[in-house]
Parts: sequence; structure tokens; C-alpha cells
Amino acid sequence: MTEIIDLSQEIYEGMPVYKSLPQVKMAVHNTHEEWDGELNPKTQTPSVYKLELGEHTGTHVDALNHMAKPYKEHSIDTMPLSMFYTEGICLDFSHKGLKALITHTEIQDACKEANLTIKKGDTVLLYTNHYRKHFETEHWSNGPGITVEAAQWLGEQGIAAFGVETMSPGVPGISNKKVHHICGALGFTHYENMINLHLLIGRGRFRFIGLPLKIRGGTGSPVRAVAIFEN
Repeated sequence: MTEIIDLSQEIYEGMPVYKSLPQVKMAVHNTHEEWDGELNPKTQTPSVYKLELGEHTGTHVDALNHMAKPYKEHSIDTMPLSMFYTEGICLDFSHKGLKALITHTEIQDACKEANLTIKKGDTVLLYTNHYRKHFETEHWSNGPGITVEAAQWLGEQGIAAFGVETMSPGVPGISNKKVHHICGALGFTHYENMINLHLLIGRGRFRFIGLPLKIRGGTGSPVRAVAIFEN
């Protein structure tokens, strides 16, 4: 039997977004009453919503052209779909507190603890429990993140991507900008704002899918990320 675990946040008006990125706005654009030609209807049943949001909304993946100017040609629509359809593993860093850094040696230790090996082409998910503890609170933007050295090490393993529960892969003001630069330089990416990673701990390898929208020239895209276990 196939088990599919949803790793993506809901998208809704007023949801948390990173710093100065566009806020999510939703409005009813058409109703069924309008389409049915009802005059002075007492109810409005939405048939189409109008959405206004940034590419980096909710659970999303960054394109390489988001990482730094030298990678401007590598937009989300040019990146191979194989980067978003991979094998995956999830490592437990739920002991990490606010703004804590995750080092490459801690990633290696977590692999040993879980009896897992990072393979070329993998997506490596980092569970910190930050979503369940701090989503929509004053601490949501203060989550843990990886060090510059950890990003370099992950890239050297040849992974397709890594994923975090937080709004940024590194800690802003400490490692976040350089982590993006390393992703661009080494040609791998990351997912942000993931959920339900606790459901993957201790279960070994899985199929990971996080396909982006085909946005021409896009710097990223919301995704419906899932982990699939074939029992």
C-alpha cells in the first residue's frame, strides 16, 4: 500500500511570509450565482478566486537564479524536473533551539544515529520541530538553520536539495545569505516552510516529490511537497 505524507503548508490570506516579501491576498473573482445569472443573490458561492502572492510563499523551492546574480539564467522553468523528484531522507534536529546552527558534523552524526547515508541526488530534510512549536508566533522568524560549512558539505555530497521547516535555510544575519550563494555555486537548491517532518523520522528512505510551477523566468515556486512510502 502506498502512503503519501503531505509536507506543505496551506496557502491563505495573512499567512506568515519572509520579511518584505509579498503578502498573500485572496478575493472572490467569480461566483456560481454570477455564472448562473442569478439577480440579487442572497449567497455567494465562489467559483474562482483571485490570488496575489510571491513565488516564495508557503512551502516553496528556490530557483538557482534566486541565489545570486551570477546564476540569473537558471530560472525555475530551466531547472531539470529530476531535481524535484528524488529519493529522500529526514534527519532529526528537534533538539535545536531558536536561531541555533546545524553543522556538517551534526548532520553526519544524525545520519549515523538514524543508520542513513546521504546519496548523490537525494533530498535531505532537516526536522527541527520549529513549525509545530512556533508557527504564527513571535518566534516564527527565529528558527534554526544550517551553517555555511554545512551547506558546502551538503553540496559536495551531490544532493539535489535539502529542506527546512523555517522561512530560511540559514540563520538570517549569520549564515543565510552565504548558504544561498553556496547553493548557486554548487548547483543544488532548498525547500523552505515544510511541515509534518516529524512523521518521517525513523522511517528510512522515501520518494520525495516537490514539483514547482513552470513560471517563465521564475526565481522559485510554491510546491505541494510529499513523501511517499511504498509498504
